[in-house]
Amino acid sequence: MPLPPVYGHADALAMLAAAARAGNLSQSLLVHGPSGIGKERVALWIAQRVLCEQPADGGPCGRCRACRQIDRLEHPDVHWFFPLPRPDASTPEKLRDKLEEARGAELEARRANPHHVPQFDKAPAYFMGTIQNLQRIASVRPSVGSRKVFVVGDADAMVPQESSPEAANAFLKLLEEPPADTTLILTSSNPGALLPTIRSRVLPIRLLRLAAEDVTEFLVRELSMDRAAAASLAGISEGAIGRALRLSPSAGGAGAALRMREMGRDLLAAALADGEAGRFAAANAVAPSGARGEFTGVLSALALWLRDLMAVAAGAHDSVAFATSADEALLRKLAARPGVRAEGVARAILRVQEAQELAAGNVNPQLILADLLGGIRKALA
Repeated sequence: MPLPPVYGHADALAMLAAAARAGNLSQSLLVHGPSGIGKERVALWIAQRVLCEQPADGGPCGRCRACRQIDRLEHPDVHWFFPLPRPDASTPEKLRDKLEEARGAELEARRANPHHVPQFDKAPAYFMGTIQNLQRIASVRPSVGSRKVFVVGDADAMVPQESSPEAANAFLKLLEEPPADTTLILTSSNPGALLPTIRSRVLPIRLLRLAAEDVTEFLVRELSMDRAAAASLAGISEGAIGRALRLSPSAGGAGAALRMREMGRDLLAAALADGEAGRFAAANAVAPSGARGEFTGVLSALALWLRDLMAVAAGAHDSVAFATSADEALLRKLAARPGVRAEGVARAILRVQEAQELAAGNVNPQLILADLLGGIRKALA
């Protein structure tokens, strides 16, 4: 099945198209922005523009052989890499081979279902074997065209942890002296986690959250959702199609969304409880590892509760996302607490955003949460 079109990001695409048209498109790019907003899809759009046989003023033609092959993830000169769990292997050579096999299997899943949401039992990362595979492909000539394009998704997973310090340094060598026929496109939701030497060698392209209308259109057109249901899901997606996919009924996310909502509510209650015992108990209740897994979703749910609390505190009751009568009653009760003001809630939301950045860097979730709940309490007191 072909990839869906790019939704939103019109200004960024126009700027990239203009740079390509003028021959000024950088050889090494970093597409960054919030999680789930379509950064890797934009990176593949750039790959189409680079290899398109008949580019238009606004971007790739979408009709030539190269564009069609990239849409099907079948172009032999476009290589999509992403973090993967570490497979069991007894030697570095076997690890390298197994990582490439796992990448091939994941690509096949994405070809079969362009809305595929990866699910891993272990935290994914970039390992030395992955970068060695990338270097090997980069060292040979393009198969059919004049250039090779590498899309390196979630490049911040190269942070020096576990087995990946060598991977980041090896990738840096490729960035320092890339082959002349190679374009490198990195994506990241947390560019600050990248090595400074990597950031200094790429041109940053920042993408913003999508409008709710763009997310709604994606859900209606690509998942055939009822427009009202799509609009409701878009309202809690925080401008991220990836988040909407994870929460969609077709992905089995309806139950997960409810669980996340309840966990976010419980964390808000713990933050506002008298005494520190409840906050420390809530922090100890989460796993000490896996910050990039479910914990990230819990933080997003907490941010949504705070956003709704700010709306209620400001008198904008119609704009809340969690609009059940029980939710609204709870929000009204919390907003009536002495000292709760919209400005304080805004500060609490900023604390959650800081916690999300730490989670993206794989910091211990218990430490993140213990500090966060105390910070929310202080902001709202």
